[in-house]
Amino acid sequence: MTVDPSRSRTMRAVKSRDTKPEMIVRRLVHAMGFRYRLHRADLPGKPDLAFAPRHKVIFVHGCFWHGHDCKRGARVPRTNTEYWVAKISRNRRRDAETTATLTQQGWSVLAVWECEIKDREALAARLKDFLNSS
Repeated sequence: MTVDPSRSRTMRAVKSRDTKPEMIVRRLVHAMGFRYRLHRADLPGKPDLAFAPRHKVIFVHGCFWHGHDCKRGARVPRTNTEYWVAKISRNRRRDAETTATLTQQGWSVLAVWECEIKDREALAARLKDFLNSS
């Protein structure tokens, strides 16, 4: 199997933390006065933001990588389709298991999708509601 060098370069550049959507969510939450810990390895799934005293976590998901049902997340790559469908399916299954485990441990979980970041006011309201709820 030959690998396209430009595709390989692109995939190498994909980050798993400190992504643009994650940074936007972090800035919004911080501006609201909430403080958090990043990528806590002692919690299942290493949540992007963890609010320990509140027992709340936030995951910021990329629509494509986590199989969201929006336009960007629903597209299927034209090359290596079988691999990508299986990978995204595994990611979705892992996300569901992580959410279930955290919920069983008493944590409240919020998933913020990449496409939801466009409407900052709605996102800010959603984040505030989540973090202020008991």
